[in-house]
Amino acid sequence: MRSIMLLNAKGGCGKTTLATNLASYHAGLGHTVMLADFDPQGSSVDWLAARPAARPPIHGVKAWKDPVRAEQRPDYLIIDAPAGVSGRELMHLLRHAQQVLIPVLPSPIDIRAASHFIGELLLACKAMNSRAKLAVVANRAREQTLIYQDLERFLSSLDVPFITTLRETQNYIRAVQQGLGIFELPPALVASDVAQWQDVLDWVGSSRLESHQVEAIV
Repeated sequence: MRSIMLLNAKGGCGKTTLATNLASYHAGLGHTVMLADFDPQGSSVDWLAARPAARPPIHGVKAWKDPVRAEQRPDYLIIDAPAGVSGRELMHLLRHAQQVLIPVLPSPIDIRAASHFIGELLLACKAMNSRAKLAVVANRAREQTLIYQDLERFLSSLDVPFITTLRETQNYIRAVQQGLGIFELPPALVASDVAQWQDVLDWVGSSRLESHQVEAIV
């Protein structure tokens, strides 16, 4: 089993977008997928409620109130973490993640918030002796803008791999409205987006990870 957490203390950065797209991609390959939504807003489980029955199944868990049980062992556990997580709650969640993907938006507020949060995250991993693999993604970006250039410089300066940039596009909105992922829309419509996702998928699949036992998360 591979467990991937979408994490950032800042709300509205695209954790749910990345979580649902990772879930739909791996479900489309025939893997068993669990989508654990730890955010009480329930955006990931709302997306699942809109998902057509004919699409590959994804098991959703309202993890802010229902634990993820040890006996539930999907091929992929996708964890949509809540905003504002820090301290002991952050360390508790990290125990259940082999890989942590951090989306960051191109804005001065998001860059400053990410700087503080990633510093806390690295300290927490060190204190726990965590072997979780970390990476950052620039999300909803327009690459020709000055603020994107600031974000790119910031992300490239971190002691965490900066793996890709996902562009700002209505395709993600089209997908989420239908309970779909970007990979399930017409290929001609999303070719540029799928190409940007390839580095994320390569990163998720490239690391050799130790077998990971999921305990109850409460």
